[in-house]
Amino acid sequence: MGGQTDGETPPAARLDRYDMKIVAALERDGRLSWSDLAAEIGLSLTPTLRRVRKLEQSGVIIGYAAKVDRSALIGSMPVFISVKLERQTSEILESIEKLVEGLPQVVAGYLMSGTNDYLLHAFVRDLAHYRELLATLTRASGIAHIESSFVLKTFKA
Repeated sequence: MGGQTDGETPPAARLDRYDMKIVAALERDGRLSWSDLAAEIGLSLTPTLRRVRKLEQSGVIIGYAAKVDRSALIGSMPVFISVKLERQTSEILESIEKLVEGLPQVVAGYLMSGTNDYLLHAFVRDLAHYRELLATLTRASGIAHIESSFVLKTFKA
């Protein structure tokens, strides 16, 4: 990826307004045709393509993906689950991460600094579906505490 080494200028610092427009447009719609992208940012096709390739090569653009409506697949209730471990050993960490990777309700998982060890982002159909997910998590060894927060409103995603 486009990581930074000591003394190297981060890629974002080298982007001009056209590059930023390209990034914004492709984040909004990764299937935008090259000609539509060129028209949207105000450049002709060849310089637009050259800039996209440069953004890909520098690691600013790392791929293209479909946006998926999680509610159509697994449920429409977003929930964030904080997990505190009894202790952080490599065995417990690997076990928890392997368990979570197999849970389709969990769309993202993060090993965190601070009070809790993991933050999981999940979607469930209803409270019964949530209880099933919670039951699966509580059976895992090494978990000391689980705290969940249901999303009331999403204002930026």
